[in-house]
Amino acid sequence: MTARRLVVFDLDGTLIDSRRDLTASANALVVERGGMPLDEDAVARMVGEGAALLVWRALTAAGLPVADADVSRFLELYGERMLDTTRPYHGMRATLEALRGEATLAVLTNKPLTPAVRLLDALDLAPLFATTIGGDGPHPRKPDPASLRALMSSYGTEPAGTVMVGDTRIDFETARAAGTHLCLARYGFGFEQFPLAALTGTEALVDAPAEIPAAIGRLFGSVT
Repeated sequence: MTARRLVVFDLDGTLIDSRRDLTASANALVVERGGMPLDEDAVARMVGEGAALLVWRALTAAGLPVADADVSRFLELYGERMLDTTRPYHGMRATLEALRGEATLAVLTNKPLTPAVRLLDALDLAPLFATTIGGDGPHPRKPDPASLRALMSSYGTEPAGTVMVGDTRIDFETARAAGTHLCLARYGFGFEQFPLAALTGTEALVDAPAEIPAAIGRLFGSVT
C-alpha cells in the first residue's frame, strides 16, 4: 500500500464486540418502563442505525410506548454498563497496528460521539485512529455517504484509495454510495442479517480481524 490511503472502521460489531452490553442497556430501559426483557439476538438485530432507532425498536418490540426522554435515559443506562463486557474483537489491536503504517485509520459510527470516544479511550484503541465521527455529528448518519466523503476530503484520499470496514447492510450501503472499497466483517453480529444477494463480488469478506490487512491489501492491489 502507498500513501494517501484511508481505512474507515465501523465500531459496534466491527472493532468491538458490544453485543451483551447493548442488550443489557436496552433491556434495563425496557424493564424500567414496565416491559419484559428482549432476547439478545433480537436486540443485536436492532443495532447499527443510532441510539434513537435502537430505543424505538426495543420499546416497540416490548409493546411499550416511546417517550421523548427515552433516548437520554438509554444513554445513561448504557453509560453505566458499556464497559462491563465490551472488548475489541480478538486480534483487532494487532490488525490496526499493522494497518496504521500503511494508511490513515478512522472510525465512522452511528453511535453518538461521546460514548464512542469513551469506548475507544477505555479500550486503548483511540491512539490508533486519526479521527472518530459519531452519528450525532454535522452530517447525516450512515448510510448517507456525507461523513465518509468528508473523511476522504480531510485526508486527501479518493474513493479508489479508501476502504470502509463494517459488518452491516448500513456499512455496505455507505461504501457503495461513496464509491469506496468495502471489507465486510462476517464475524460481526450485524452480519447475521446481511442481505447476501446484495453482494456484487467486489467486496472483501473476512471471518476474523487478523484477515483484514491482507483483504485490504488485495482491494488496494486491484486499483490500476
